[in-house]
Amino acid sequence: MEFLHATSEDVAALLGPQGPFASEIPGFAPRASQQTMATAVATAIAAGEVLMVEAGTGTGKTFAYLVPALLSADRVVLSTGTKALQDQLFFRDLPRVRSVLGVSRKVALLKGRSNYLCRYRLDQALLDGDSGDSPQAPQLARILAWSARTARGDRMELDAVPEDAPVWARVTSTADNCLGQECSFYEDCHVVRARRLAMEADIVVVNHHLLMADLALRQDGFGELLPEAGAYILDEAHQVPELAAQFFAQSLSSRQLLDLARDVLAECHGLSGAVSLLLEPCETLRAQLQRVRGALEGLPARGPMLAMLARGAVREDLQAIADLLEDLAHALASQAERSRGMAQVHARCRALADRLQLLLEGRGEPVTAIEASDSGLPQEATGTEAGGVQVQWYELQSRGFSLHRTPLDLTLPLQQVRARTAAAWIHTSATLSVAGDFSHFSRQLGLENPQTLSLESPFDYARQAVCYLPRGLPEPHARDYIDAVVQAAMPVLRASGGRAFLLFTSHRALRRAASLLDEHAEWPLFVQGAAPRHQLLEGFRASGNGLLLGAASFWEGVDVAGEALSVVVIDKLPFAAPDDPVLQARLDALQTSGVNPFTGWQIPQAVIALKQGAGRLIRDIHDRGVLMLCDPRLTAKGYGRLFLRALPPMPHCRELAAVEQFLAVPAMAEQAAADVSDESR
Repeated sequence: MEFLHATSEDVAALLGPQGPFASEIPGFAPRASQQTMATAVATAIAAGEVLMVEAGTGTGKTFAYLVPALLSADRVVLSTGTKALQDQLFFRDLPRVRSVLGVSRKVALLKGRSNYLCRYRLDQALLDGDSGDSPQAPQLARILAWSARTARGDRMELDAVPEDAPVWARVTSTADNCLGQECSFYEDCHVVRARRLAMEADIVVVNHHLLMADLALRQDGFGELLPEAGAYILDEAHQVPELAAQFFAQSLSSRQLLDLARDVLAECHGLSGAVSLLLEPCETLRAQLQRVRGALEGLPARGPMLAMLARGAVREDLQAIADLLEDLAHALASQAERSRGMAQVHARCRALADRLQLLLEGRGEPVTAIEASDSGLPQEATGTEAGGVQVQWYELQSRGFSLHRTPLDLTLPLQQVRARTAAAWIHTSATLSVAGDFSHFSRQLGLENPQTLSLESPFDYARQAVCYLPRGLPEPHARDYIDAVVQAAMPVLRASGGRAFLLFTSHRALRRAASLLDEHAEWPLFVQGAAPRHQLLEGFRASGNGLLLGAASFWEGVDVAGEALSVVVIDKLPFAAPDDPVLQARLDALQTSGVNPFTGWQIPQAVIALKQGAGRLIRDIHDRGVLMLCDPRLTAKGYGRLFLRALPPMPHCRELAAVEQFLAVPAMAEQAAADVSDESR
């Protein structure tokens, strides 16, 4: 039976105790918070409203937005934080909900082009051979065999080749190197087919990277990647501000230029005289890129462009690269009519040359004369073009570098894009507010007077969890701080028998803790960087008593329910690195506009990040565990109370004995929780 004419009230009833989900899905537990969210989403879609929903872990937010999305008369774009969540939504959750509702709406999965096999570039890679890189030869053979049987060309299908293997860059396309309709494989192109299906679908599942790329294209007037929709639902929406900054920025990397040189020479196959003309400028470009990278040795990993250009002859060396690109573009112009591929690399070289010249001109620096807006965020700066302050900065990689030009304020372009869509925009995550206040998130995206909804987790944190704030730790800036954290954590880990995540705010801290634990701990260690993320998680779950050490990406999107995880240790409050050039420019701008940058930006950002890390602990109604927060500023500084208030309502304790009692015997959990409640602050 279909429910296509269901009202907002009907949507809630469908998820209630008498609804089809309760009767058809084993283990489905009706939740009032889920029904409330579903009603709010259905209302927002029908009215074309902007809605923000903070849904605590266990709310069941996926079903809460899928039900009204599938019952809507409008096309709906669903955007998730990662490709893994995108696949889970499309292959598991959507089919299940669609089956229960009995609706026949068309659904489609769409990813960025770099996720799909490019038949043309596979041919080029096979012609080029393994380029002396022997591990790629068997990987190319596996990709070739898979290419004959895949229908979608999504590289996630091929487990035999790691997702981060360099060979994928050779057999997938980018916006820069795609031949478009001029490609001889156009009719069989996996990207074209996926986009065609998306244009015909009622429900399109994308990820935030693709959504932001689409919005940036629309803002620049270059068309669109996604179909127009009546509603956009953004799950894990807390990631959107940072991603939006990336996609509304101008960037250029040495890797892009090296790939260009490689692809130019690959296009010379079968064209007489082309190699003799193009080999020298390509080799000179490669050598000059190495020269620049060598000249940057010793600089901080990230910094303002002015600091980079002030070093020695770096500006002249970068200008030499720009001149080399001009020479290469001139040489390619004489070959452009000989093949579609040559025409494409010529256009690509021309575009990269223009982009590098734009970055070298340095417009947008320094940040000065910023005016305060109603939101407290910078809007304009003297000498910058319309669209606000542009921060120019560099980043060093182990063998390369990249240059960036990032807008500080995205409110205007995002507002313009949303206004053109005239659609409902629903943002949801477990972490959108700071102690119930959504203003920090809404300001970043330029959301004016959005509807907001805050839903508590249905988990019983008072019985399921304890927050341990150990005494006696040194200040976080102390040289021996991580040593003290590991020492304080060891008795907790012994009490839990391992089974812990240890989350760090820096890779340096992670490496130091890994070294100490490798020497003294008796449990299996799974350390970020030692293996791909999914392998670490699989190994951790299988071990039953392991320790997983992670930073950055491991603070969110990691789901381990059950007895494999009983402790989460967090070393410090996750304030962003102070040497981040974009952050520093933003803080300076806020200071100039009269906003305290610490309370107006750094604390709200850190609160949201801490909530993500803490959210790794309790993932199921049967989970139990200890959240160990080591930073003494939580109890010594006034702002520490704001962090603690933002966490789920679990009891706090300062004594190790209470933690050991809580972990000792599961049956004692209720009494232990009651005991530590007396110590709660």
